[in-house]
Amino acid sequence: MSAWPQLRGSRTVRPGTATAGVVRCGLMDTMLADLAVSVVYFFAETLDEERLAAGLALALERLPVFGGRLRTVDGVLEIVCDGAGVPMDSYDVDETLAEAMGRVTLPRAELVDHVAAAQARTGGHPLLTVRISRLADGGTALGISWHHAVGDMQSFVQLLRAWSAAVEGGRLPEVEIVQDHDAYLDRVLPAEDCGRPGFRLPDPEEVAFLGREVALAARANRSVQVYFGEAETDRMKQAFITAAGRKLSASDVICAHAISAIRELDEDKEARELTVPVNVRRPLDLPATVIGNLLSEIHLSCPGQGAPELLAAGLREAIEDFTGAHLNLRANLRFLEAIGRDRLGDCVPLGFDPAQRRFTFSNWSRFGAYEVSFGGVRPVFFSPAANLQLPWVSWLVEGFENTGSLFTAVLPARLAGRLRSPEGYAALHRFREPGDVLPASAEAVRKLA
Repeated sequence: MSAWPQLRGSRTVRPGTATAGVVRCGLMDTMLADLAVSVVYFFAETLDEERLAAGLALALERLPVFGGRLRTVDGVLEIVCDGAGVPMDSYDVDETLAEAMGRVTLPRAELVDHVAAAQARTGGHPLLTVRISRLADGGTALGISWHHAVGDMQSFVQLLRAWSAAVEGGRLPEVEIVQDHDAYLDRVLPAEDCGRPGFRLPDPEEVAFLGREVALAARANRSVQVYFGEAETDRMKQAFITAAGRKLSASDVICAHAISAIRELDEDKEARELTVPVNVRRPLDLPATVIGNLLSEIHLSCPGQGAPELLAAGLREAIEDFTGAHLNLRANLRFLEAIGRDRLGDCVPLGFDPAQRRFTFSNWSRFGAYEVSFGGVRPVFFSPAANLQLPWVSWLVEGFENTGSLFTAVLPARLAGRLRSPEGYAALHRFREPGDVLPASAEAVRKLA
């Protein structure tokens, strides 16, 4: 058995001053409280770990929820901002930067210490972990995992911005810690929404099926990453705009193209559903600095076959009419009132429906994932990391060296293999041309579809 990775040191990073405040989690926070989100940043240089630790301590003063602990009081989940801190472990890894980047989605990649989300609900477990891997060629992998009950991707990026500013000696960004999430939303939400809740009560047969899916996830599914270069994306976007006859974004067309190509490779001609989580700060004109899970979702029907430009157009129309046709946060609360809060744990999100091959597409682009610097060193790659390998889940974020786009999807193992085959390459990259120049770091990663 290999002796790598080798642990060099462990510490707990705590804020210099603890607020001792308590944050009352909302319904969406609680619905996500069995999940952790894990990501890895890759740097071509060695990072100063003492500066990283000192900077994180300052960032935790600004965002104490990430350094606190969970508890449940009278059936309500709360975050106690007690300064319990964040574990930060340092390792030596006998891999080059390219090798580590190529393994980031493997369940046994050992680049992240995944937060124990379910156990953390009862207290005593961290809500954020940091793992620093010093690579054989001088590069660094910075693995970070956070408890989803604390916040969404927007919240995490606020932490990263504060951390980066602290390391660089700059001014930390302002953030807004809301003490009662549901009460906050009650003040800012429109009186009526679409009326359709975003979760459901499955029957006993489906409960058993979903339990098996979760139990077998790591063995049955694989993560596949697809890099779409900037020139490739521009061609795709122009072709879709021409076919759809309307304005579309790069994320609209990549989502529609990637999912349609995957379904083509899966020989799936049935009509399916697509769920797209939406950060409600922008459509509700809320500050980007509010910490928490300010999320709703779009639910769309996917055509049985072909016509990816119609899916892209449908997604763009849904985004433009989001508050009128899809916002459902009040509907969620009313559904919970109808069934009783004690049954919340029996509910599942509409987006988790593997029997129907229902895709979930999370757009992490334009959050500023690459807008961080530690000691003047900027990341060359940012990626989701394997945590719970549930099928038909996908993400989009800026690609290598902050160019192009990286699409990551968790799929049944056989289908994942087809994506990596010549047939899969041809379907996914039908808009790529031989003269397209890819970033050097993308060229170095093996098994990139």
